[in-house]
Amino acid sequence: MKKIVFITILLSFATIYSQEIQKSITVSGKVIEKKTATAIEFATITLINSSDGKVIVETITDGKGTYSLKITPGKYNIKAEFIGLESSTLENFDLQNNQVLPPFLLEEMPTQLETIEIQTEKTTIEHKLDKKVFNVGSDLVSKGGNAIDILNNVPSVSVNYNGAVSLRGNTGVRILINGKPSVLTANNGLEQIPAENIEKVEVITNPSSKYDSEGTAGIINIILKKNKSKGFGSSVQATAGIPDNYALGYNVNYKNKKINIFSDLRYRYINFLGKESSSRTIYDDNVIDSYLNGTVDRDRTNRTFTTYFGGDYYFNDKNMITLSYFYRNNTSRSTVDYAFNYLDENRNPERISNAKEAYKEPQTANQIELNYIKTFAKEGQKFTINLQYDFWNDDENESIVEQEIFPVSLPFRALKSRNIESSKDFLFQSDYSLPFNEKSKIEFGIKGEIRRINSDYQAYDNNVAIDSLNNLLHYDERIIGAYVQYGSSIKKLNYLLGLRIEDSNTGSNDRINQFNIDKKYTDFFPTAHFTYEFNDIFNVQLSYSRRISRPEFWQLNPFGGIADRRNIRIGNPDLDPVYTNSYELGTLIKWRKFIINPSLYHQFSRNIFEDIRITNTDGFLVEQAINSGTESRIGAEISISYSPLKWLTLNGEMNYYTFEQKGIFNVSDKNFTSKQSTRIKFSTWNFQTNLNYLGATSSGQYNSKSQYWFDLGMGKDIWNERATITLKADNIFDSRISKGLVRGNDYTLDYNFRSVGPRVYATFTYRLNRKKSDRDRLPE
Repeated sequence: MKKIVFITILLSFATIYSQEIQKSITVSGKVIEKKTATAIEFATITLINSSDGKVIVETITDGKGTYSLKITPGKYNIKAEFIGLESSTLENFDLQNNQVLPPFLLEEMPTQLETIEIQTEKTTIEHKLDKKVFNVGSDLVSKGGNAIDILNNVPSVSVNYNGAVSLRGNTGVRILINGKPSVLTANNGLEQIPAENIEKVEVITNPSSKYDSEGTAGIINIILKKNKSKGFGSSVQATAGIPDNYALGYNVNYKNKKINIFSDLRYRYINFLGKESSSRTIYDDNVIDSYLNGTVDRDRTNRTFTTYFGGDYYFNDKNMITLSYFYRNNTSRSTVDYAFNYLDENRNPERISNAKEAYKEPQTANQIELNYIKTFAKEGQKFTINLQYDFWNDDENESIVEQEIFPVSLPFRALKSRNIESSKDFLFQSDYSLPFNEKSKIEFGIKGEIRRINSDYQAYDNNVAIDSLNNLLHYDERIIGAYVQYGSSIKKLNYLLGLRIEDSNTGSNDRINQFNIDKKYTDFFPTAHFTYEFNDIFNVQLSYSRRISRPEFWQLNPFGGIADRRNIRIGNPDLDPVYTNSYELGTLIKWRKFIINPSLYHQFSRNIFEDIRITNTDGFLVEQAINSGTESRIGAEISISYSPLKWLTLNGEMNYYTFEQKGIFNVSDKNFTSKQSTRIKFSTWNFQTNLNYLGATSSGQYNSKSQYWFDLGMGKDIWNERATITLKADNIFDSRISKGLVRGNDYTLDYNFRSVGPRVYATFTYRLNRKKSDRDRLPE
């Protein structure tokens, strides 16, 4: 019934907006920001009757700053407006034939004392039919933070306390850097990417065949900054915060007609405090047998140094080559205090144990990249080659001292483990785009990725080797893919049809021949996108894609840390990939000061990943990922952007979905999430607030409770925009607490996790020979 009502409303919209006034001529043009000569997207064009001042029609410019209007002949005033810029009007313009109007050149508002001024900047969120674009440069509440902070503010995206990223509540999401997989996302790399390095984030819920098929929920594409201005320029950023959060970065760039040389150096020290508590009820034949209560206090620090340098060489205006190198050195240290209370069925104390863990994890990551780009005289024709080699090393060291202190004090028990991991990953990708005419284009390309990961794990109990855990695991992955897609239009209907083919070969083997798993499969991934434009302010898109999520190495690796022996996690090297068919119906309405983007979506997945916790022979919980069955998910999402005043922008997003899982677990439930952002911007200072809500939901054995959090940011430009100061406070009310319940065959487990208190950061940026709008050149 809900589907019928929504479709009826959708068709009503179509009927209303498709009733256009009589038209016989077409006028078009472009809106440009005069100072920078850049096209302005989302500028408002208003057509006014010269005789009576009545507004005839309005439209908004597209991504290239262009607009088109169909009108009856007559005399009109044509007005162009954009937030923060002076409007421009063509007075009493006589329009009798199809005509391209002179471009509107909009200028910044003049400075006046005692007057509120607005400064031009992209809106925080851009809504497009195939994706949402979150412009980080406009986002104050992420200043001084990292990529995780950015993603938590992006529409449709959330990150839990373990760092797991989900899109519309689905964790099967592919994260790319500038459209490609990157070493920057490995080994908690997102936590180590400063927010200042990120220009924007693209959320693509139903990607075309040009993108990898990986990611059943869709793709999150993080776009890092690049500097395109000529000459010499540099910038310095410094951050200080409570709890400890200190960072210093320097970016320099030189560009002339033939070369562009760039370098970026950054250092960061950050501290994380966390508290966990759990209460486990143990049953014997459905009768309470005992209880186990635990608390965990964590104190973790990261010290990270990164360097990036390289250069572009321009053979001519149509041929360019880029060579770059990125290096990251990160050391994580933590101290963890554990306390465990064993109680009988009447909650009387039986045993009390304490443990203290010292953890150290040095990491190094390297990425070498070579790119070649060739353009042609024909607009839109392009050929690219990308070669990328990533290699990283990770050395995890755990040392745990445990002691039972009640009813009697027993000798200390020492547990130690070391896991040396390394990876080598080579990627080759080439794409070619060939337009036939203004309406039609074909694109095709190939991609290959070869990767090997080694994990050498050793564990000792009171200096005695634990033979069942000491092993060396090799994981190999080879994926070869090719795609072709064709796009064209028939009157008001635009379409894009594509097909991607991928041949995959993955496998694991180990030193003692405990695992010898080889998986080979070839898959076809069709995609289809259709867009029908009823008029300039209303259109509808229908899309379909088939996607895959391959298990990550941490889900496969059966060897891991043993710090908390009562809650152990092991990998499952025999996991199969998840396959999803995804359908989506969406609209994009641009009307006056509103941008409205509602959508309906359906996803059907098989072989879904689900974490299962079972009790081992020692009475400890062991967690492992499995393929649990199928899931059907139906949801509705709406994003709204509204600018009632030139200095005020409101953004809101809501997502509601129901799902049904069948297989090992049979679960039916629903979830609701929402985000709201308020932005106030004047000439040299601005404010922003973000409110996030994540509803309660169930999955497999897990039932999580709802949570909310509130962030605040403010900033001010000083010294004629050569410097900017920003202040950020997140989780102001200390309300971001993860709570839930896990149900097993012979136990229930209540858990509670939170990061301690709010975090407050201040960031100072100084630019040398750079404007505020200029961008740093950062890694691909």
